Amino acid sequence: MEKTFVSFEPRELKIPDLHQTLLGLVAPRPIAFASTLDNEGNSNLAPFSFFNVFSSNPPIVIFSPNRSGRTGKNKDTIYNLMDTMEVVINMVSYDMVQQMNVAACEYPSDINEFVKSGFTPVPSDIVKPYRVKESPAQLECKVEQIVTLGSQGGAGNLVICKVLKIHIDQRVTHEKYKIDPHKIDLVARMGADFYCRASGGAVFEVPKPNQKLGIGFDSLPDFIKYHPQLTGNEIGQLANLESLPTSEELEQYQKENAQWLDEFQSPEEKIQWVKKTLSVYPNDTYSVLKFLMLLK
Repeated sequence: MEKTFVSFEPRELKIPDLHQTLLGLVAPRPIAFASTLDNEGNSNLAPFSFFNVFSSNPPIVIFSPNRSGRTGKNKDTIYNLMDTMEVVINMVSYDMVQQMNVAACEYPSDINEFVKSGFTPVPSDIVKPYRVKESPAQLECKVEQIVTLGSQGGAGNLVICKVLKIHIDQRVTHEKYKIDPHKIDLVARMGADFYCRASGGAVFEVPKPNQKLGIGFDSLPDFIKYHPQLTGNEIGQLANLESLPTSEELEQYQKENAQWLDEFQSPEEKIQWVKKTLSVYPNDTYSVLKFLMLLK
């Protein structure tokens, strides 16, 4: 089916509409559940989905408390950050998302969101803001720089944070420092009121490219590249292999699997085996390529 695009420049939309369009497109977005203090020691706790990690040496994360699209005002968080230059970023797991949503309410600056949301404040080791006990991991951070992107509603404030200390619940790891995505069970923001859960069937593996270069689409035989029943993802798996099988390898594969190969009743059965193997057994991709090349 031919794609039909709707195209426009950002200035053609009202800011609230542009905001929702961008949030629907750039998704899912991790959530920075930011704990800060004002100059008088009052706590503030608020989630921000304009957030990511940008460096590991030095360890840098950035999040952005945007100005309100309705009023143009900054969040309490940004004023606290400007005053103290410290923050704790708490990770948000699925079993705390509803409480986090309570903390997202725009309470007056003298209201403690820890109390409103029912979360437990835990003293940090280096910075003054509290950690969220219920969070599976927390980052104690020093604010290195705040970059203000505008003065109108919807404008962001990039908060560049250096991570000083990391706290991880050992129950969400499979090795000392290795995070198990199914155990940490993080959530992320989509557009509008939608979230997604990054565990279970939503998590899948794509092997990182090898140190050696993949052969690429252009190196695959045409009958594979343009096969009407293979998807771009499936052909991409084959294109990331380091080499095409040699004629000797194909001959050996055919000899070792002759009886099994004869059991296929139709070309359709063969392609279904290819698709299933690429999906369930991605480590067998080279064998799949040999199988396909014998079909020609």
